[in-house]
Amino acid sequence: QVQLVESGGGLVQPGGSLRLSCAASGGISSINAMGWYRQAPGKERELVATFTSAGSTNYADSVKGRFTISRDNAVNTVYLQMNSLKPEDTAVYYCKADRVRSGPRLYLELWGQGTLVTVSS
Repeated sequence: QVQLVESGGGLVQPGGSLRLSCAASGGISSINAMGWYRQAPGKERELVATFTSAGSTNYADSVKGRFTISRDNAVNTVYLQMNSLKPEDTAVYYCKADRVRSGPRLYLELWGQGTLVTVSS
């Protein structure tokens, strides 16, 4: 089956760093954009960063200069390096992939299960 699996979440002190990974699997031949979203308690889900198949990236204003998105197409994996973490970054982080092709099937949008990031002293 086609799926996205996130890893790397956990508890970290303010100012610390974490690296999230999201691997797509299931006989995938191509993926368009991949990205990261997050949802804090009581808030709407928001875009954090995206990386298109053409190599362009974009970031939410709140994470610019602190987070870096990267992508390894050889293993269908997207990463999010998070530095200088703040308590406001606490959220469940979700991976998304757009236009995922696996054999004869085209999935317009796939979401991972989410990984919890908690920034607290």
